[in-house]
Amino acid sequence: MSNLLKYKDYRGQVEYSDEDSTFYGKILGINDLVSFEGETVDELKKAFIESVDDYIKTCESIGKSPEKEYKGQFNVRVPMNLHRLAARKAISKRMSLNKFVENALRKALQSE
Repeated sequence: MSNLLKYKDYRGQVEYSDEDSTFYGKILGINDLVSFEGETVDELKKAFIESVDDYIKTCESIGKSPEKEYKGQFNVRVPMNLHRLAARKAISKRMSLNKFVENALRKALQSE
């Protein structure tokens, strides 16, 4: 069982309010708050799709690029010396700097 809906590269997290007998949720991974709700699963799915489409249309109408959830790319600014050391270490391990940083992130997150 999943509490996630997916549509057009967006995911919505779903919860249920027993008090209101309503499913409700919000789009994940964006800074804007976009919510949706429905009393049935079908209503909820329809509301989610409409919310995503409306979010995209609203962004276009105000000249803003719609945000996407975690594309797998991000820029990191580090001191020049750290960049140099990481690049050299990656070369010595015969891997790209991207792969080296990915491995370092994975290792750091696993140790928690």
